[in-house]
Parts: sequence; structure tokens; C-alpha cells
Amino acid sequence: ITGKNIALPPGVAPPAFIQLGIDKVNELPRIQLLNIMTVIVVVIFICKGLFEYLKTYLMSDVSERVIRDVKNDIYRKLQDLSMDFFSHNPTGKLMSRITHDAAVIRDSIGSGVADTFSQPIELFFYIVLLVGLKMYGGVPWSFILVSVVVFPLILLPVVRIGKRLRKISRTSQEQAGDINNMLLETISGIKLVKSFGMEDYECESFRKKNQEYYDLTIKSIKKMKMVSPLTESMMVVCVAAILWIAGRSMISGELSFGVFAAFLAAIFSLMKPFKKLSNVYGINQQALAAADRIFQLYDTPVSIKERPGARKLEKFTESISFEKVWFKYEKDFVLEDINLTVKKGEILALVGPSGGGKSTLVNLIPRFYDPVSGSVRVDGQDIRELDIRSLRDKIGLVTQETLLFNDTVRANICYGHTDVDEKQLIAVSKAANAHMFIKDFPQGYDTVIGERGLKISGGQRQRIAIARAIYKNPPILIFDEATSQLDTESEKLVQEAINNLVKGRTVIVIAHRLSTVKHANKIVVISGGKISDSGSHEDLLRKNPLYKKLYTMQFAEGEEAGLEP
Repeated sequence: ITGKNIALPPGVAPPAFIQLGIDKVNELPRIQLLNIMTVIVVVIFICKGLFEYLKTYLMSDVSERVIRDVKNDIYRKLQDLSMDFFSHNPTGKLMSRITHDAAVIRDSIGSGVADTFSQPIELFFYIVLLVGLKMYGGVPWSFILVSVVVFPLILLPVVRIGKRLRKISRTSQEQAGDINNMLLETISGIKLVKSFGMEDYECESFRKKNQEYYDLTIKSIKKMKMVSPLTESMMVVCVAAILWIAGRSMISGELSFGVFAAFLAAIFSLMKPFKKLSNVYGINQQALAAADRIFQLYDTPVSIKERPGARKLEKFTESISFEKVWFKYEKDFVLEDINLTVKKGEILALVGPSGGGKSTLVNLIPRFYDPVSGSVRVDGQDIRELDIRSLRDKIGLVTQETLLFNDTVRANICYGHTDVDEKQLIAVSKAANAHMFIKDFPQGYDTVIGERGLKISGGQRQRIAIARAIYKNPPILIFDEATSQLDTESEKLVQEAINNLVKGRTVIVIAHRLSTVKHANKIVVISGGKISDSGSHEDLLRKNPLYKKLYTMQFAEGEEAGLEP
């Protein structure tokens, strides 16, 4: 462009293709060379924009696909984990693994993975260019050494900052889980918060946790944002030193302006991949902290496992028995040497003080937990040898804490069944004393009952839960204090529904003012994790002081309220 030919230093013998290219350029008229260069620049930048779009789009697609699969895998793992895991891990923190941690990994993949692979290629290209300029342009070795040796030293403080950033990021992600858990608890328990006038207290507690999360986030941002200017400043110092040395060589005539310009362009081009790689390192450290937490969940062992070759329980025909069962959650035993049998078609009632181990005992039957020693048997078979799904298909469970989904009445009653039989649906609803109030809903069986069924009363929720158990039609039924939280009128209706449900089935009842207690085939008194006595209602009233006390406290109140004796 300046009218001078490209000339190599004396004594330099470049490869033939380079010499041929230089000769061709020197032969071209300068205006023609300018036209060609202008077109080449336009084409290059159009291609650059196109490939930049494709890279951004494809990497975004990859990151979204990865995070979709990660979320699916986390949710699958949560479904597979046993009940003991959930008793030790708050729900909000588990939700944070799917939401917050997964999002951090997605951002890393979207913005970091492409640069992790592409920037080293750029670095290699520019280093090759620098070596080429040394070999064929007369650039002194001192320039190359400064470029190749000094530049990587810039990454040392970046690595140190990155390690610190990973630690801060992990703490920040755990804090996000705490906030998530607090939100879940206070929003789901908002009635309790308001009834105790604890709005200000909860707001202050949230403010403190939110401030702690803010402090950690800002600390992380400081470290993250420090990387780029620190890297750039150190690189500029190196470039300035090279510029000064190279400028003196050019002034003295040891170096041509063209070679100097090419060398300077290569040096400045080196700054971009170094800067990007330093940023990517910080992003990846945050993602690794999130990945640690996710893989920690993946690596959690499943305590309730189905053994290879497990047999399916086709039918329940004989009995359920507990043989020398011992169980504990952590240190102390909750159940000690339990020996108990309930035959098919019998009604067994479990009574005793709160915390005595009644709920724990019935939770062993569907294999929510496994005994520490001893065995639970169905039809003489150790349930650990049975296919878990076939076992649970034979069991219907109604608890005092009714679990309903934010879905229609129909979906809640028919939960677990893909094909809905409308006649059976209405029949089980009538048997559960639920049809009368369901048909009065605005959309009947298609009415959405809200989160955890909060749009309907406690008695209505319990009757829907009973209808769900009837629709499943299991041969074994477990009632875990199913009416303990109901008012007198609701309790009468639920009792009637239970009486309709228990006919012809094997029933285990944790008793709280239930008519089935007096008429049970056997009543077992459990206290302190042990069976203290068993027998009929009349026998226990006569010989067991604890049962008599419980009856006086719990059941006499029900009779005075007009419940069925």
C-alpha cells in the first residue's frame, strides 16, 4: 500500500510457497492489491459473524440439552433414594440442586466450553506466527522468549484466584439452598407464621440469610471481575516492553516496519485468548463447585435396594409377620425385638404413647426402611427378597398428614392409574363419603384443589385420600392416625368411610378414636419401642394400666362427642 515491495531480511530462505506468495503480491498494482484486501476483509468478517452466530447458538443448544439431562438425572436419583435420605436432607436444599446448581453448570457450558477448546487453538496459531516471523522476518529470539515465557506467567495469579473462587462459590451455593429451604418452609407454613404473629421475625431471619448470600456473591464477583483487568494489565506491561524493544530495533534498521507491524499484531492478538481463558477458568471453577454438589447427590448410596432376581408378589394370601425386628434411625433403637403376626383378613390395632415406634413399625411393611436386624415377612417371604413395586402395589396407606397434589380431584383419586374408570371413580368416592361434596365443586371431579389440597377442608382432604386408597383396591391397608386432626363431624364421616374400606381386607390401624380399635381382632400396646401387651379391648382394659389410661384420655373423649363406640 505504501508503494514498497515486501522484502525479507538478507540470508533468510523461506519455503517456496511463501516466496511465491510474496512475489505475487509484489507484482500486483497497488490499487488492485487494495481492492483485493478490502474484499477479503469484508468476506472474513461476514464469515466471522456467521460462525460466531453458529457457535453461540450450537453451544447454547448443547448447554440446554446437558442441563435438561442433568435435571432429569437428579430427579430420577431423588426418586430412587430411600426415605432415610430425605429425613436428613431438607427439601429446599435438594430443590436447589436442580435449580441453582444446574443453572451454574449451564452458564459454564454455554459461555466456557467453546472458549476452553477454541482459545488454546488461537494461542497455538499466534505462537506459530511469532516463530514464523522469527525465522523469516528477522525477529530477535528475545522477543519470542518474552512472548512465550512471560505471558504464561500471567496465569499464575489467575489460578490462585480461581481456587479461592471455587471455595467461595460452593459456600454461596449452599447458602442459596438454605434460602430456598427457608422459603419453602415459611410459605408452606404461612398459616402458622401468621397465627403466631411471626411475620417480622421471619422477615428478619430471611434478611440475614439473604445478606449472607449477598456478601458471598459479592465476594465471588470481586474475585471473578478481578481476573480480567489483572490479566490485561500484566499483558499490557509485557506488550509495552516488547513494543519498546522492537521499536528501537525498527528505528535502528534491524527490523522492517512490515515485520514489526505483523509481530505487534500477533502480540496483541495473544492478549485475547489469554484474557478469555482467564475468564473461563473463573467460570469453570464456579461450575466445578456446583458439579461437586450434584455428583455428591449422584454418589449417595440407595439404602433400600431391590436384590437381583427379586420375586414378584403376585397375591397376598396368608399373613404379615415381624420376626425379631430391631430398628434405629441413628444411634438409639426405636424398635426392639418386635415379634408380631397379622393374618389375612384380620384387623390389628397399634396403640401407645407418641414416639413409641408405631409409625416406624408400619413404615417397615412397604419397605420405606429396612430393619437393622430381624425380618418383615409377607406370606412367609422376607420382603427384602421381593420386587418392591409389586409389594407396594398390595398396600394402601392413609396417614394423618394427607398428601394431595395441586391437580384435579380426579387425578388425585386415580393417582398411579393411567386409565380412569368413571364408574369406579364415583363408586369409591361414594364409599369414602366424598361424592356429595365433590359434585358440588365448580368443576366437579375436574376441580383443581390447590397445593397440598389447601382449597378444601381437612375432612374433605382425608376422604379424598381414602377414596384414593379404595381406588387402588389393595389387600393390605395401613391407617396411621387417619382421623387425629379432624373435627367431630368430619371424623364421623371419615370413620364411616374407613368402615366401608376395611371390609374383606387386612388392616393395620394406628389408633386414635377409631371404631376399629374396639372391634379389632387384636390390639397391640407399643411403648418405648417394645410390645408391652396385646389382646382384646376388654382384656387390655382389665390387665394393662397403660392401655386403660390411653383409652380414658383418647377414646372416652370420642364417645362423649358422640362418635361410634
